[in-house]
Amino acid sequence: MKAPNYPNQNLALECWVWIRSEDLHINTSTEQAAASAAAFDLLYPFRYWLDGIEVREPKLARFLCQKIPAHCPFERDIRFFGRKLLHIPPLCKLNPLYEQVAALRFRALCYLADVCGEDVSPYC
Repeated sequence: MKAPNYPNQNLALECWVWIRSEDLHINTSTEQAAASAAAFDLLYPFRYWLDGIEVREPKLARFLCQKIPAHCPFERDIRFFGRKLLHIPPLCKLNPLYEQVAALRFRALCYLADVCGEDVSPYC
């Protein structure tokens, strides 16, 4: 087998090709579809509303900390005679509003701890 008879300097230059932007055709239909799907979010008003709730009263903060669980209530270990047979993972993260609800609980905890000076360990 014979190697081509190119000088080393020219081989590097021949590997690069300049493409003009006019010659390059990009199909942007998938990019536009993804952008329009991201722009159309049915839950955006609820997310915006939950993010806009300001905790200014201790009674509201205590209510939120009591009603919003600290850990996912659906996570379970199924045990039989002391042996773990099955683990059900936390399903709360499948909730599309999970981040907003968790942030609301965190704001309520911070209000109780920072502004009211309460011990928040009973809510954890």
